[in-house]
Amino acid sequence: MLEGHTGLEGIFKSPLSSLFIQQETSSMPPPPVRRPIAKDRFSAIFATAKTQTYYDPSSRGPGSHALRSIAWNNTGSFIATGGADRLVRIWNPERANVKNSTELRGHGLGVERVAWDPTKDGGLASVSGDGSVKFWDVRSAKCLGEVKTGGENFTLAWHPEGTAVAVGRKDDHVIFIDTRTYATFHTIKEPVQTNQLVWSHSGTALLITTGEGRVRILSYPKFEPLYTINAHTSACFCLEVDPRGKYLAVGGSDALISLWDTLDWMCKHTLGHMEGPLRSVAFSWDGSYVVGGSDEGNGLEIAHVETGEYVHMIPTTHPSPCVAWHPSRYWLAYTGDPMGLKIVGAAGGNI
Repeated sequence: MLEGHTGLEGIFKSPLSSLFIQQETSSMPPPPVRRPIAKDRFSAIFATAKTQTYYDPSSRGPGSHALRSIAWNNTGSFIATGGADRLVRIWNPERANVKNSTELRGHGLGVERVAWDPTKDGGLASVSGDGSVKFWDVRSAKCLGEVKTGGENFTLAWHPEGTAVAVGRKDDHVIFIDTRTYATFHTIKEPVQTNQLVWSHSGTALLITTGEGRVRILSYPKFEPLYTINAHTSACFCLEVDPRGKYLAVGGSDALISLWDTLDWMCKHTLGHMEGPLRSVAFSWDGSYVVGGSDEGNGLEIAHVETGEYVHMIPTTHPSPCVAWHPSRYWLAYTGDPMGLKIVGAAGGNI
């Protein structure tokens, strides 16, 4: 159910238009054009994918390198991880040896979330419970700037134009930082428990999950409440807009993923194969498939977005709270294995 005015379609700009914006503001090459895999062929083809493990031997002790966040850059040339051991590590997905990775140090507590600058393939931001937001150039392994938010940070979202980030604190404040000056320019205090944040593709709205089972949508840059989606009957923890801007996926503490059509804002499907609260949700590069991550239960269930049917299961030996699809390939990265980051497809296969 949607509370507020109608006409939300304007905030989800065509992915093609978003791509043009990125190309005009950066030197990144366009992603390769690939053919989507049809639903009836997906499982057979994806089953050929081989999994690569990215192990960091410098992390010792039980849970010392428990990964809390993973993120691909826009070209898929790097994947970043943030862990309980205070490290940010940048991996080359085609070179699994840790010697080919880049280690970024500087946070005083565990790294809660990492996010890439959508306009630069080497720009990264990270947040920590130590109250800091750090901006990195991963190619030079240098910290370009740091902002103290005055509280414990746990979530982060980068504006599509790369000009700002929104940082969520555990006390339900959202801090907005200008990435050109590394200065805070606005703060809002949400009235309820605030969880993950994402921007619309157009950059004109910010979507926020809440502990009341709702998704609040604020206008940007005016920060005015626009709409509220009553998404779940319990807390909403995570959300993601598909690359086409057609669907919004919301994961909740009720172990469900709800899929919302951004044209009419009706819930099209509810996915219920998870065993515990959703900690992350991710769409494939073409928006055809969705997967959720939880810190309970084993196995990753991939569903077809248009039909809501589950089409493939990736067996895992441990729960996988963080999941992330490659931006232009059917490679799926996930966390939870004590050996470290894993990427399905990176070791070979027919995908």
